[in-house]
Amino acid sequence: MSLDMLRFLGNYNSKINQKMNEYIKKLSEEEWNTQFSGYFNSIQAISNHIYTCDYNWLKRFSLLRKFHFIENTNIQEGLSFKINNIDSVADYMNKRDWLDNKIIEFIEELNEEDLKKDLLYQDSSGIEYVRNFGLLVLHMFNHETHHRGVISHLLEELKIDNDFSNIYDII
Repeated sequence: MSLDMLRFLGNYNSKINQKMNEYIKKLSEEEWNTQFSGYFNSIQAISNHIYTCDYNWLKRFSLLRKFHFIENTNIQEGLSFKINNIDSVADYMNKRDWLDNKIIEFIEELNEEDLKKDLLYQDSSGIEYVRNFGLLVLHMFNHETHHRGVISHLLEELKIDNDFSNIYDII
């Protein structure tokens, strides 16, 4: 794991989310809430999941050491998975943009030593883990990539052609 790779992924993540969100922001409330099969059964539900996870990962990452990205923000407590943390498409757009900027700020603060350390943290169920910090950051990006693929599929189910999967479109 290298800082250059994580910086690349941070910028890629932000730009590809912007590209994906060009499709999402055109959804009607009905499309946003259309029920599909699967664990996250709407674009709203999966968007809420991604946002909540990324927010909670940033909170966990701040346990490693003092980071400036978290100062003057409302990232004080983790978000609950039991509630809806986004109210509408417009709310998601604002919160996602803000969070992607925080992720980039966080990545810019990392150093090589951080990536080698282990992080002691609890998941949303209170289970404690000790994991390599650099790989946890990579996990956050991989998790988002996975769920963007699901959103792409759900958009196709709504008959909305989309393509925000090509890493070469972003770099």
